[in-house]
Amino acid sequence: MKLKAYSALALAGALGLAGCANPDVYSGDVYGSRAAKQAQTVTYATVTSVRPVLIQAGDESPNLIGTLGGGAIGGILGHQVGGGAGQALATAVGAIGGSMVGSRAEDKLSQVKAFEIEVRTDSGENLIVVQKADRTWQPGQRVRLIGSGSNLSVAPN
Repeated sequence: MKLKAYSALALAGALGLAGCANPDVYSGDVYGSRAAKQAQTVTYATVTSVRPVLIQAGDESPNLIGTLGGGAIGGILGHQVGGGAGQALATAVGAIGGSMVGSRAEDKLSQVKAFEIEVRTDSGENLIVVQKADRTWQPGQRVRLIGSGSNLSVAPN
């Protein structure tokens, strides 16, 4: 009984930590600390198309929490099966299977709904910006592009 309680606690902890990723960093309304008090370039544009996409968060350390947490839980659950050599095999299989399930679960938990926003600047340049789907965008809508290069966001005009 104690082992099942530890399993449930480990699962809750792994899922809780996986949810700690801050998806708001992909919003056009959130600035990173490096952008604060910095001059930003503003370009005016018109939205030409909008397409729903997903941002896969956590590229820096992909699925570490889900893989380790799932492996631990799978190993604990597998250890409860059989005895002797069969128990060792069940523990190993449980750990491997749990790692795979945990990794996939973290993948899904780390996805953020976003828009691929294509714009045409007033100077005639076509650009695409991907950012969190926290507001609606319509083709023909006038917008401001704030920043430049890899630090560019779309904002209402």
